[in-house]
Amino acid sequence: MASSAKKRAVGLGENPEDSDNSSDENVEDDDDSRDEDSEEEINEEVMVDFEAHTISHSDFNGIKKLLQQLFLKAHVNTSEMTDIIIQQNHVGSVVKQADVPEDSDDDDPNEVFGFITMLNLTERKGVQFVEEVKELILDQCEKNSTHSSTVQLEQILEDTSKPVGFLLSERFINVPPQIALPLHKQLQEELAEAQTTNKPSGRCHYCLMISKTCKEATKSIPARGGAPKEEYIFVNAEEEFFYEQAIMKFHYSVQEEADSCLSGRWSFDDVPMKPFRTVMLIPADRMPAIMDKLKEYLTV
Repeated sequence: MASSAKKRAVGLGENPEDSDNSSDENVEDDDDSRDEDSEEEINEEVMVDFEAHTISHSDFNGIKKLLQQLFLKAHVNTSEMTDIIIQQNHVGSVVKQADVPEDSDDDDPNEVFGFITMLNLTERKGVQFVEEVKELILDQCEKNSTHSSTVQLEQILEDTSKPVGFLLSERFINVPPQIALPLHKQLQEELAEAQTTNKPSGRCHYCLMISKTCKEATKSIPARGGAPKEEYIFVNAEEEFFYEQAIMKFHYSVQEEADSCLSGRWSFDDVPMKPFRTVMLIPADRMPAIMDKLKEYLTV
């Protein structure tokens, strides 16, 4: 799978205005030069071929890094979660760059650019990271949604007759959404195979997701009737299709845990954004409708 990835500038160094030795003329010249360099780097496009691979032990650090990007400072054992993801490698894939030159100094041929998997939370009831994830979302649901929603979510998570699968689909922010289509297609095929062989990963009645989202820091979008409406942007754009099919959903802020919504000095069209996480619960029987949407919008 080939995709175009954009390079973006993150952190441009010391501002000349902060130096006592800088003259006004030098400040202007340096700023102009820096703006040109930044613009050149931001607008540079490189073609990158990606390949999906079976998850292996060598992917531990890459997967854990992406999980930490999702959970930030939340009390979740991402090391244990990564171990389980690797052990359950009959379901899920990692994304790596294809054909990395042997003499390349910058590119690690084993670097993980993204991964996808599904973990059966119900089957692993009592495992530390599972209980921590459940505690996290129930606590945030209580703070950011209705009491009835919290009660309903807790009942669903504790109902062993209808297992809940935790869908994880993480990638670097400069990897475009088109890569999500083959990954999700492959995952659905693997889940169907797991179901035929009676493996836990294929027996999920619900799909739980935690998505990285953000919204403008200073603006609300008016809705009909004049009431303010807050619009959330999905960092993984395709996850909006999952949101549309969710029977339960809420947002919670991670402003105090991250410098920006994308773990760097990022904005959309120079608009500052506040970082959030969006929790969604989707019935498994709605996945075909979601896949149809993914095919419609992400087919290259």
